[in-house]
Amino acid sequence: MTEVNHAMVIKAPRETVFAYIDNYENVPDYMFGVSRFAPTTDVDHGLGSVFETVIKVGPKELKSTVKCVEWVENEKIRLESVSGMGANTSWLFADGDEAGTTVLTAEFDFKLPGGITGKVLGGIIGPFTDQAVRYTESKTRAACEG
Repeated sequence: MTEVNHAMVIKAPRETVFAYIDNYENVPDYMFGVSRFAPTTDVDHGLGSVFETVIKVGPKELKSTVKCVEWVENEKIRLESVSGMGANTSWLFADGDEAGTTVLTAEFDFKLPGGITGKVLGGIIGPFTDQAVRYTESKTRAACEG
């Protein structure tokens, strides 16, 4: 399993940052490599919502279905893979030290397949996640601080 944790300070209120991350329509904008993130039911956010996602990692396009298993407004969102690529994501939201700022912590963990595919993806996933975290931070700042 590969884990990545990154905390960033966004110069915007927690409610603004949470609303941006929580809106599924924004996911392809702020998540590097995600070309599709669509609800599979009428519930499009919050506990129990389910999404189909497609992410390009290097030369591979990986599909996954994720379910929201924790959702506390303005505090936490946790998505877990229920099929396809084993990727879980948590978003934690806290007030920053300065008034009107938010500390956004992103936690990603990936379960790679076995065999040659897993070995190839294992060599790609580290650099990919570093780039993805920087991209997410940049896009979230641009959307929320503007």
